[in-house]
Amino acid sequence: MNNGSLDRLPQHDSARWYAIYTKTNAEDRADYNLSAWGVETFAPRIKERRRSNTFGPAGYVLKPLFSRYIFARFDAGTMLHKISYTRGVHSVVAFAGIPAVVDDEAIEFIKMRIGEDGYIDLDEPFEPGDEVTIRDGSLRGLQGVFDRRLKDGDRVLILLTNVNYQARITIDSQFVAAMR
Repeated sequence: MNNGSLDRLPQHDSARWYAIYTKTNAEDRADYNLSAWGVETFAPRIKERRRSNTFGPAGYVLKPLFSRYIFARFDAGTMLHKISYTRGVHSVVAFAGIPAVVDDEAIEFIKMRIGEDGYIDLDEPFEPGDEVTIRDGSLRGLQGVFDRRLKDGDRVLILLTNVNYQARITIDSQFVAAMR
């Protein structure tokens, strides 16, 4: 960063949230190293359900919510250089040489989606009676009405509506999307 850009940094000596662009597959490393500097970080992660290519059970893959990005809260006026050269960090996201501040509300919105297991919940919050469509699997394209989520949390019960007769089916919730 050139010296002219430093003059345009926030001058109020307060920590703000910034998006950190990490090196490839280095989100955890950047998070760990920034935390070691005493920097508050937020590296949201998701559990993605994956079906096995064989007939084994489906499992979960843990991955970043935003590939190659984490968030860090720091005072850019005093810490930018140190943050930029931390192992695992590629750069601090900036526009015209000025680090881009991420609003506290945006971080809080993401944090509100963290489930009891510590991962971001990307499932749409269906309500009984919501019209849904099956977006993947052998029933892809069929439409129905959401009935309820089953105890295991991964499957939902829907009433199919686009066949000659009505039937209830149980399906993995990841295959269902709200109709808009």
